[in-house]
Amino acid sequence: MGGESSSIGALVPTVKSELGSNNNAAAGEREQEQQQPEAMAVEEELAMPDRDILCPICMQLIKDAFLTSCGHSFCYMCIVTHLQNKSDCPCCSHFLTPNHLYPNFLLNKLLMKASACQIAKTATPAEQLHKALQQGYEVSVKELDSLLSFLAEKKRTLEQQEAETNMQIMLDFLHCLRNQKLGELNELQTDLQYIKEDINSVERHGIELYRSRDRYLTNVRMLGDDPRAKLSWPSLIEKRGGGVLPCFPGPQSQCHMGSSTSHNWKADEKTPSGSQIIQIKDANSDLDSQQLTQSGLLVARKKRVHAQFNDLQDCYMQRRRSSTRQSQKKDERDRREGYSTGLEDFQTVLSTFTRYSRLRVVAELRHGDLFHSANIVSSIEFDRDDELFATAGVSRRIKVFEFSSVVNEPADVPCPIAEMSTRSKLSCLSWNKYTKNHIASSDYEGIVTVWDVTTHQSVMEYEEHEKRAWSVDFSRTEPSMLVSGSDDCKVKIWCTNQEASVLNIDMKANICSVKYNPGSSIHIVVGSADHHIHYYDLRNTSQPVHIFSGHRKAVSYVKFLSNSELASASTDSTLRLWDVKENIPLRTFRGHTNEKNFVGLTVNSEYIACGSETNEVFVYHKAISKPAAWHKFGSDVQDADEDAGSYFISAVCWKSDSPTMLTANSQGTIKVLLLAE
Repeated sequence: MGGESSSIGALVPTVKSELGSNNNAAAGEREQEQQQPEAMAVEEELAMPDRDILCPICMQLIKDAFLTSCGHSFCYMCIVTHLQNKSDCPCCSHFLTPNHLYPNFLLNKLLMKASACQIAKTATPAEQLHKALQQGYEVSVKELDSLLSFLAEKKRTLEQQEAETNMQIMLDFLHCLRNQKLGELNELQTDLQYIKEDINSVERHGIELYRSRDRYLTNVRMLGDDPRAKLSWPSLIEKRGGGVLPCFPGPQSQCHMGSSTSHNWKADEKTPSGSQIIQIKDANSDLDSQQLTQSGLLVARKKRVHAQFNDLQDCYMQRRRSSTRQSQKKDERDRREGYSTGLEDFQTVLSTFTRYSRLRVVAELRHGDLFHSANIVSSIEFDRDDELFATAGVSRRIKVFEFSSVVNEPADVPCPIAEMSTRSKLSCLSWNKYTKNHIASSDYEGIVTVWDVTTHQSVMEYEEHEKRAWSVDFSRTEPSMLVSGSDDCKVKIWCTNQEASVLNIDMKANICSVKYNPGSSIHIVVGSADHHIHYYDLRNTSQPVHIFSGHRKAVSYVKFLSNSELASASTDSTLRLWDVKENIPLRTFRGHTNEKNFVGLTVNSEYIACGSETNEVFVYHKAISKPAAWHKFGSDVQDADEDAGSYFISAVCWKSDSPTMLTANSQGTIKVLLLAE
C-alpha cells in the first residue's frame, strides 16, 4: 500500500455508478486530454518569440539592438550596464569596451516588423483598421462611404441590442421588486389581521374585567343598603390591614364608606361612632393615594414599552406568527376562544419586562479585609434550597453564609457559618443539587475538590488537570457526576465514587466554562477560547453534537435557562441566547462592557444578569436585547469618588426564579439586589 500511494498519489473519489454508465464519454475525454497538450504546445510555440532575437542578458525582445565586435547583439542599456562592471562579452567572454559597440540597424528593422506582426495577431479588427489607416493605407472615397455606412448600421444595431438588454434588465428588476413588495404587503396584511384579532380579544377580556368590577360594586351597594353591614365596615377595614376596600376606577364607581352613605340610614338606627368615621376617612384617603400610585406605575410601565418598542414589536410578531403556524397544524376544533397562544406568551413577556425598572440594594457586606488587595470574589452560588450561599476567590477561602442572616442582620460583616481554606486561588464553585452539604471548587493549580460544608473537610480531590481549572459543575440529574474545564484544553468528567476521571475530552483551545444540561446527565456545553460553544453528547465525544458560532472573542460563561435555552457570555461585550434543540441563535444582548475579565453570568427562567467592567450589574429580559435594569457599585458608599474604572463586577447569582440576586465585585463588596418597579 505504501509503494502504491507513493507512486500513484492521492486520487479524487468518484461514484462507481457514474463510471459504469459513462465509459464512452470517459474515452472521449481521454482523447481530448491527449490532444489538448499537443494543441497547447503548438500555441506556445507560435506565441514564443525566436530565441535568436532575445537579449542574452534580459531574455526579452531586444530593444535598440547594438552589435559587439565579437558578433553578438544585445539591448543597448543591458550591454552598457554590464560593461560598467565587467569588460567582457556576456556570451563569449571576449574583451569588450563601450568603444566596441555598434548599432545593429538591420536587426532593429527586423524586430520592428516582428513586433508589428505580433501586434497584428493579437489586435482586434478595429485596431487593425485604425492602425492601417494611420500608416497611410490608400482607400478610395467610395470604399470609405461604404465602410462608413456599414459602421453606422453596425452602430445602430449594437445600440438597439444594448437598449433591449437594458430594458430587459430593468423589467426583471421591477418584476422582482413588485413580487418582493407584494410579499411584504401580504405579510403586513397578515400581521395587521393578527393585531386586529388580538385587539378584539383584549377588548373582550377588558369588558369581562369591567363586568366583574361592576358585579363587585353591586355587591358593595347592596352591602351599603344593609345598616347592620355598615356597622361591620370598620372591622372589615381593620381586617384588610391598611383599611382599604377594593375600588375600581370608572365613571360610576364609588367606594361606599360609612360617612358617604349616612344620609340613607334610618333615624332610629345606630350611627357609627367618631372613631369609626375617622377610620373610614383614612380608608378613603389611603384608597386615593393607592389609585394615584397605580396611575403613576401605569405611566412608568407605558414609558418602558415605548422605550423598547422595536424589540417588543419583534417579540410580539415572532411569537404570534409561530403560534399561528403551530395552530394551523392542529384541528380548528381544538382552538379555544380568547387569547391565542402567541398573545398569551407575549403577555407574559410584556408583564414581566415592564414590571421592573431598577435594582434596589437589600443588603451589603464586605468579603474579607477592606484594605487587602486579594478580595476579588470569583464565584458566588446559592445552595439547593437557597438558604445558604458560598463565596470563593483569590483569598484562597470558601466562605458559607446564611442568606437570611445577611438580609435581616444590620452587621456590615456577618460571620460565615463555615469556612474552608485552600492551597490556591479559587475560580469557580458548584453546589450539589441533591446532597445539600456538598460543594465543588476549582482552583488555579487545576485541582477540583469536593467539600463537605458540615465537616469543613474535603471529600475528594482530583489533580489530573495540568493547568488552571476555570470551571466546575455538578449534574442536576446525576448528583454523583461533575464536569470541569481547564487551560490545558481538556474537559474532564468525574464521579464522586471514583478517584480518577471517568471521561476526558481533548480540545484545541483553553476551556473557560463548562455546564451540564439541567435535564440530562449525558449532555454538556463547553465555552472555549476559540470563540465557539461546543455541545457534547457524552456517549460519543469524538465530535460535538453542534458548535454554536457567533461570538468574536473567547466565551467566558455558559448557563442553561431551561433544557433547550442556553445563554453565553464573551469578552466581545455581548451575551447570546441559543436554542440547543434547534441549533439556532435566538438573540444577542448588548449594553454592558466586558473585554478582558470574568464578570459573571447568571440566569433564571425569564432574566439574564451579568457584570460589567464599569463596576455595574446589568439585567436583561431574555426576549429583549437591551438592559431592563442595572445598578452601579460605589454610588452609595463613601469611596464613590474613587476611580470606578479600577473595579469590575466579578460574580453574580440569582436566587432561583425570584427577583433577588447576589452580586460581588473585584473590591470584595457583596450586595443583595432586588428587582423593583
